[in-house]
Amino acid sequence: MIGKEVVRETETKMKKTIESVAREFSEVRTGRAHPGLIEGLHADYYGTPTMIKQIASISVPDARTVVIQPWDPTAILAIESAINNSKLGIMPSNDGKVVRLSIPQLSKERRAELAKVVKDMAEKGRVSIRSIRRDANDKIKKLENEKKISEDDSFSGHESVQKLTDRFIKEVDVILEAKDKELEEFGK
Repeated sequence: MIGKEVVRETETKMKKTIESVAREFSEVRTGRAHPGLIEGLHADYYGTPTMIKQIASISVPDARTVVIQPWDPTAILAIESAINNSKLGIMPSNDGKVVRLSIPQLSKERRAELAKVVKDMAEKGRVSIRSIRRDANDKIKKLENEKKISEDDSFSGHESVQKLTDRFIKEVDVILEAKDKELEEFGK
């Protein structure tokens, strides 16, 4: 039973790693508009750093435009400021009611740069998953040495952890492949 808890805990940690990798990938601008570009940005709303998605609705009317409509029109300047201070490199425009972001096409050089960045992100995700595997295997080995689990349970635990590792590394690869495809598709 104790060995299975280690495996469950390992799976939870690996899922969180995948979520983190996916979130990081969503923040990489590919030339295609999507709400994830700005959802995580914080605007200074009445002196409090507030996520833009909490003070405005975010929509994507077409592949190259993001529209942010604040519920309080006085937040427009704070939202524009947050976007200008971010690493997006996009100039917002507003008409007094909504803030619009026009996403420019990516140059070939920028696409190659971003491809390297996402490959590095994916590798960090894989390393994190392997690190979680190592910790889990160490816990299982320790439990076996302390005679809290049998040798068979230890073997089965190691096997389960390896299957989880393979599955989650494959998920990172799938996310990376999709992002690479997106970079190619929308950079043209």
